[in-house]
Amino acid sequence: MSPIAINPWLALVIAGLLEVGWASGFKFVGPQRPVTSLAVGVAMLASFWFLWLATQKLPIGTAYAIWTGIGAVGAASVGMLVYGEPTTTIRILCIVLIVAGIVGLKLFSGAPA
Repeated sequence: MSPIAINPWLALVIAGLLEVGWASGFKFVGPQRPVTSLAVGVAMLASFWFLWLATQKLPIGTAYAIWTGIGAVGAASVGMLVYGEPTTTIRILCIVLIVAGIVGLKLFSGAPA
């Protein structure tokens, strides 16, 4: 039984979004930025905690793959939209394929919606 009552899919989405935050925040971590570094660390811990909550009800392989997929798509998107990383057709296609995999894992996980 989970320590709090939350939809495991919602917990997984929150975990993934927090992963996007801490992964994107790595650009600003360092001893000269203690508050930012602390915020990234807190986001990381919160992301893992929500992932743990999700895995109490969802298959671990599905939850982990979706968590990393949300993080990968989100971090790549932040990189392109915020940090000026290249936005090429092939990069967009790869992101679309990751999203398709995430949707497929959700649809065929066998876990309740």
